[in-house]
Amino acid sequence: MQEIITTLENNVLTIKFNRPAQKNAINQQMYSELAEGLKRSLTDDQIHCVLICAQGDTFTAGNDLNDFLQPNVTQESPVQQFLHGLTVMNKPLIAAVNGQAIGIGLTMLLHCDIVLAAKSASFTAPFTKLGLVPEAASSMLLPNIVGPAVANDILLAGRTLNSAEALSFGLVSRVTDDENLTELALQVSQHVASLPINAMMKSKQLIRGAQRDSIKAQMGKENIEFANQLASDEFKQAVAAYFSRA
Repeated sequence: MQEIITTLENNVLTIKFNRPAQKNAINQQMYSELAEGLKRSLTDDQIHCVLICAQGDTFTAGNDLNDFLQPNVTQESPVQQFLHGLTVMNKPLIAAVNGQAIGIGLTMLLHCDIVLAAKSASFTAPFTKLGLVPEAASSMLLPNIVGPAVANDILLAGRTLNSAEALSFGLVSRVTDDENLTELALQVSQHVASLPINAMMKSKQLIRGAQRDSIKAQMGKENIEFANQLASDEFKQAVAAYFSRA
C-alpha cells in the first residue's frame, strides 16, 4: 500500500498521508516521498499550489518512533530534506487537518500558507514529554504566530489546542464541519491554483522571504539539540515509557 499518495489535478498537487491504521505516523520512507513531492513542486509549471491532507480520522500522530530509535539527522536525511522543502517552497502550501495533528503534524503547519481544520482537529507538540526539543523552526515560528505565552504552554507543557482555540490564536485559517473538510480543501486549493501564478509566488516571497534566513538558522540550532536528545538516555527512557503504555 502506498503510504503517501500524490496526485496532480487542476494544477493542485495533493499529497495525502495514507497510513490510517498507524494514525498516519510518518516514517523515513514517507519523509522521503514528502520531500520529493515538495521538490517537484518547485520546478513543475503544472503545479500552482500544494495541498497536504490525510486519509482516516487522524491527520498525523507525528513521527513513527519505531523508525527513529536509530536516528539519522544529517542534512541528507529524509526528515531534513522535507524540512528544507518546507522552507524553500515557492508556491502556496495548503493543509487540511482532520483529527489529531501531533508533533511534526503541528509544526509543519507553521510553514503552510493556509490551514483548514475540521472541528475535530486538535494540535499537540509533546516534544518535552518524549525527551525531545522543538523542530521545524517551531521554537521561533510558533511564538510569532500564537504569542510567547501560548507557545510556551504548547511547547513546554504540552498543551493541546482544539480547533476553536487554534483558530482564535491564528494557527489555522478556517474551521469547518468534519464532513465538509474535503470539499472546502478542494474548493480553496483549486481557487488558489486558478489565480495568476507569478503574482502568487511573488506575493508569497514578500510575505515569507524576510524570515527565510532566520528560519534556516533556527532550524539548524534545533537540529543540533534534537540530535543530542535523540542520543540521550532521557529520550530512550521516555520512549520506553511510551511503548509500555501503548
